Amino acid sequence: MKDYWPRLIEKRIERLLKSSGAVAVEGPKFCGKTTTCGLFSKSKIELITEDIINIVRADPKLALVGEKPHLIDEWQTVPQIWDLVRKQVNDDGDFGEFLLTGSATPADTDKIHHSGAGRIAPLKMRPMSLYESGDSKGLISLADLFDKPDLSFFYQNDDFSLSDMAFLTCRGGWPMSVMKNREVSLDVTKNYYNGLFNFKNSENPKYKNKNPDYLKMLLKSYARNISTEAAYSTILKDLQNDGRSTMDIKTFDSYLNIAEELFIVEDMEAWCPNLRSSTTIRTTPTRHFVDTSIACRALSISPNDLLLNANTFGLFFEDLAVRDLRIYAETLDGTVKHYRDKNGLECDSVIHLEDGRWAPIEIKLGGEELIEDAAKKLKEFMDKLDPKYTKPSFMAIVVANGTAFRRPDGIFVIPLNLLKN
Repeated sequence: MKDYWPRLIEKRIERLLKSSGAVAVEGPKFCGKTTTCGLFSKSKIELITEDIINIVRADPKLALVGEKPHLIDEWQTVPQIWDLVRKQVNDDGDFGEFLLTGSATPADTDKIHHSGAGRIAPLKMRPMSLYESGDSKGLISLADLFDKPDLSFFYQNDDFSLSDMAFLTCRGGWPMSVMKNREVSLDVTKNYYNGLFNFKNSENPKYKNKNPDYLKMLLKSYARNISTEAAYSTILKDLQNDGRSTMDIKTFDSYLNIAEELFIVEDMEAWCPNLRSSTTIRTTPTRHFVDTSIACRALSISPNDLLLNANTFGLFFEDLAVRDLRIYAETLDGTVKHYRDKNGLECDSVIHLEDGRWAPIEIKLGGEELIEDAAKKLKEFMDKLDPKYTKPSFMAIVVANGTAFRRPDGIFVIPLNLLKN
């Protein structure tokens, strides 16, 4: 396929097609869902024009016609398709019949009467990780970190700078921006961001009467609280203090719902292990975006702006690292969560695999002082755990640049541009 960059999600799609009647791949617009799913389909219908959508709404069964595996792109524009697909795979009893892609939740969920459990396998797709976009050398494998307890390495990584990471943070992992040179890639990302607010021409009636300026203001406030546990009330207050909004909580909730439905924001849940003491664990999610470039555009932040403000850069880099850790962990059947207790002890991310193995990871820009502080936090975190709790497979500090190595205390220091799944 011309200009196609392989995606890590491909193996998961292939595996699910062998065990499910249909696979539903959801994620933000322009992250590559249709192109990647097209690798596995023999026919497709794209519900992206008004004429096609109206025809299929009149007779939804038309969307199912085609050689199997059959791809139905933007299926959510005609929600009845879900139940029809579920019925057909249930009647046929075959695997790998359909691929459904969607960049939003259906406008009318009342028209979906079955969950699809056991028949339609859900799968989330994100923008490209640094390894997928060719910006990570992939010298250090997350799988090896879990599988090889004696693993050790030393890579100087001298040809990658903080300026490079600042650029990648603002560019994001959108395939169309990744495929362009640096001179135009930031403009491609900017165009993508501006397209998020084109509600007037939306096929979803739920969005047509929405004010795009309200969503822009919400995303600005969300970006100012990126990689924190800010409560919704805090974000709303920040938005109101902007001086341009009198948004109430009901309106706030409706626009936050849009941001979630369009896969723009993606918060990270709290991890709740067994502790040695009765310390209360805070369960507020950490605020994150599906791609950090959206937060950069929301605040009109450039690579140079990040380089001039280390605190902001650190929070935005953490968001970027979480994006990549999620992508890599999911290839290993893992999830990424965070930990924080009432005393302020926290761990930026905890990878937990389906087989029970886990690993705590701190995320820092880099530098000796920040690395030492992160190592101290990891050790304090381990001291809080119940001794009977399974020991982690490894502990690591993910940094923006610099040398990759294993410290004498066993903690790995890993630049994000050297990591892969």
